[in-house]
Amino acid sequence: MNIACLDFEGVLVPEIWVGLAQRTGIEALKVTTRDIPNYDELMKYRLDLMRKHDLRFADIQAAANGLEPLDGAEEFLGWLRTQFQVVILSDTYYELAGPLLRKLSYPTMLCHRLEIDSEDRVSGYRLRQKDPKRASVQAFKSLNYRVLAAGDSYNDISMLQEAHFGMLFCPPDKVIADYPEFGVALNYLELKESFIADNAGSP
Repeated sequence: MNIACLDFEGVLVPEIWVGLAQRTGIEALKVTTRDIPNYDELMKYRLDLMRKHDLRFADIQAAANGLEPLDGAEEFLGWLRTQFQVVILSDTYYELAGPLLRKLSYPTMLCHRLEIDSEDRVSGYRLRQKDPKRASVQAFKSLNYRVLAAGDSYNDISMLQEAHFGMLFCPPDKVIADYPEFGVALNYLELKESFIADNAGSP
């Protein structure tokens, strides 16, 4: 049995923090895991910026609510569900992802939690576990699933390395250069064809 594991932001939906940057005009918030691979470092940077600019949870929630899935994402995800079990493995947060998940007909997602204080400030975050994307793939493999995976950035690499088949989806050039062992899909059709080809060739 096969299971497909996909990243969320950058693969199915836009980057939520980039949406916040566009909404507020704070260019520094456009930094993502493509720029700072260490996730804890990235989140501390983001939370520091939110404190500096007195941004509240409502601000980032509004940014998330205003986004739409990437063009073709809903159709691709619908097709994928007819071929594989599908799980979204993301470093986003349940508190932000809800409206976007609704727009994609509620795929299963494993992600993290935000900590929000009594004044509606984002005071911290709780990771689901250490290296959660790799750990999730390992868990699926222990259940005798064959895992196909796709992601776009540095925080997806451990997932792609652990999967039986991994693809980069619309990644930046520096990620391609750093990890040339992975194939690259530049659109959903290429990703679909890669998954079909791997599925046909798997035992």
